[in-house]
Amino acid sequence: MSAIEAQTYRITRADLVAYAEASGDPNPIHQDETVALAVGLPGVIAHGMFTMALAARFVDEYVGRPGQIEQLSAKFTKPVVVPEEGTEVHIEGEETDGRIRLQVTCQGERVLGNPVAVLRA
Repeated sequence: MSAIEAQTYRITRADLVAYAEASGDPNPIHQDETVALAVGLPGVIAHGMFTMALAARFVDEYVGRPGQIEQLSAKFTKPVVVPEEGTEVHIEGEETDGRIRLQVTCQGERVLGNPVAVLRA
């Protein structure tokens, strides 16, 4: 088992706007504080798949090139709240036999449950 150097990724609301446009998911809970609060969220939240993309980026950076992830799985356990000043997602990992177990947190809370990346053989 080998530990992977932890990384922290900054997320801004501008990132969410760009992701919404690229992904075709313009749900206002990812951009509009008033709407997010009206539906019971603690504020604007990042798209779950944006958070998964950060996990994939972490693995790609560790491996040294993209395209080596065969499978990436996780459960969305807590939303990543993105206040006006932005926030940070912290990712740690350990590799064992081509499987990378991740810990993905924001503000000290796990936001992905049991995230695992399986690398191509």
